[in-house]
Amino acid sequence: MQPLYKSCYPLDQRCYDDYALTEDILMEHAASGMANYIRANFKPKSSILIVSGVGNNGADGIVLARLLQSEYDVKLYIPFGVRSVMAEVQLERVQCLDIEFVDEVQEADVVVDAIFGAGLSRELDEKTRKLIVQLEKLNSFKIACDVPTGIDVDGNPLPMALFCDVTITMGALKECLYSDMAKDYVGEVICVDLGVSHEKYTIGFKSNAHLLEESDLKLPIRTKANSHKGNFGHLAVMVGEKEGAGIMSAMSALRFGVGLVTVVGEVESSLPFSLMQDISLPNNTTAIAFGMGFLEFEDEMVEEVLESQAPVVLDAGVFSNEIILEFLEQRDREIVLTPHPKEFVNLWNMTIDSPLNIAILQANRFEKVREFCELFPHVTLLLKGANMIIAQDDRLFVNSFGSAKLSKGGSGDVLSGLIGALLAQGYSALNSAIQGSLALTMGAKAYSGSSYAMLPTDLIEEIAKLEKDSRTI
Repeated sequence: MQPLYKSCYPLDQRCYDDYALTEDILMEHAASGMANYIRANFKPKSSILIVSGVGNNGADGIVLARLLQSEYDVKLYIPFGVRSVMAEVQLERVQCLDIEFVDEVQEADVVVDAIFGAGLSRELDEKTRKLIVQLEKLNSFKIACDVPTGIDVDGNPLPMALFCDVTITMGALKECLYSDMAKDYVGEVICVDLGVSHEKYTIGFKSNAHLLEESDLKLPIRTKANSHKGNFGHLAVMVGEKEGAGIMSAMSALRFGVGLVTVVGEVESSLPFSLMQDISLPNNTTAIAFGMGFLEFEDEMVEEVLESQAPVVLDAGVFSNEIILEFLEQRDREIVLTPHPKEFVNLWNMTIDSPLNIAILQANRFEKVREFCELFPHVTLLLKGANMIIAQDDRLFVNSFGSAKLSKGGSGDVLSGLIGALLAQGYSALNSAIQGSLALTMGAKAYSGSSYAMLPTDLIEEIAKLEKDSRTI
């Protein structure tokens, strides 16, 4: 996993103060990182349009033009002039070379967006908006310098942003690149160093936020031959009116290593032979999954789950009912909450005085998750979305592998089953949420059918093959 930072300006400043580096040196390395990406992915003499803004992000683009001018057909467009000292310096240097300046947007194989970078805090003016529209019309591969133009410090378009294929960000990864609102704008994110190693650049600046990587997935692989089903826990899945949701969770749990799964409740559907069924919690229950498919809650079932000391994953219906307040009071219990945005808003408005709506949440996902976890530090929260956020107390993790394949009823039920399976096997609440989310997204990634076609059952089958896939990498 990689650390995420709200701002990298303090890290840049330490380079000046402690390492005797200069703004000029950092700028050269930023541009070199972009140049190396272009050299690795585009043939010499390809046409490149570099669009540079008035400040230091624009200066990075001007340096890039200087570095590539003899290898590629480079055109430099500076639509608003330059203002920062470093942009003026870089412009003076590039004017000494045989680089073509243009005064309008032109078609090119590659467009480099160096208009605005990190730290945007005001809405784009009309001229910049028109420029973005012009760039969007180009049939070009688009590269963002640090942050796509228009994405603000919280990861929101102000009010629009440039859709890029790749974002080459400088020094360290920034939180704003991993908001749900930014996901479609940033494309692939690549981080390049700025004159010192990543370790030197970030040392002394501890971050409690991290980006999860594929290598962080740790499957519940079985290595001991001398074992039995009781060694791997017993998950009880509570079933509500929409019983298919609970059955889906139960099947995904059984596929993810738990030894036993019991569906608890009155069930009319025919169950797969591998699942057990009961009307109350089995005595040897080691974890509970509760809420999937529930519209109403029977007092007797709620009391049974509340009185149990087993770890619990809560989903769906519980976030629309005040019974969630009783679970939040259980400070000595391992609890995982898995709301989608609407459910989180319901949860927030039941527990916190300041009103919240979905629009405000989606524009401030990191902030609102941190506020909630500060009030309920004993709970693990997994906020669903294009980029899932998993948090406990002051620790926060982002799973950026979400895809549109998962935008289908039942995906969340599969996730609850995965998390429940790990809780039942003795994983901590935080680790269960992290690993369950990674397994879900890696399973979706492995699905080879059409982007719109994946069923929850397909997803479960792909998750069942992740161990085999990991051994072939």
